[in-house]
Amino acid sequence: MAHQLPPLPYAYEALEPTVDTTTMQIHHDKHHAAYTTNLNNAIAGTEFEAVSVAELLAKLDSVPEAIRTVVRNNGGGYVNHNLFWEIMGPDAGGAPTGALATAIAQAFGGFDEFKAKFGAAATGRFGSGWAWLVLDGGELKIMSTPNAETPMTGGKKALLTVDVWEHAYYLDFQNRRPDFVQTFLDQLVNWDFVAANLG
Repeated sequence: MAHQLPPLPYAYEALEPTVDTTTMQIHHDKHHAAYTTNLNNAIAGTEFEAVSVAELLAKLDSVPEAIRTVVRNNGGGYVNHNLFWEIMGPDAGGAPTGALATAIAQAFGGFDEFKAKFGAAATGRFGSGWAWLVLDGGELKIMSTPNAETPMTGGKKALLTVDVWEHAYYLDFQNRRPDFVQTFLDQLVNWDFVAANLG
């Protein structure tokens, strides 16, 4: 069964003025759609066609070498974006509460410290990639990945991510990636969704 491009969980214009409608349309309908199509084409007619993307990426070494890079890049891009859209939302932002806030404070010393470390991971990623808050063996950690790589390949559970490919922010922020990341954390993160990921 072919993997489907999920619809955005909100309207294209819902994140304005922080992220404009055109960026959302291009990002979702062109970039995310291309990952979906390329992934489906790579695994069409193989035993991996019916395997979930999560399982594919977790067992990437079992994917034939001839299609492994295509699956890594496009499968990673597919799942990363699936999560990214859900993490953002209109009328979002602020700070986490409850168990998530406690866990962040214990792991990083407080929310401001978390934002500084997460921001450093996002802005310090050379070229294109992602920054992440993950659960790794029961511990919260911050990491970044290049291109379309995902922590799922290493068995980590992704709780929060920000896309720092330029197509995610360039129309609104140009080369000011730090401003985009700061605005993302302050105004766009749906902390209830992140808390639900924590479980």
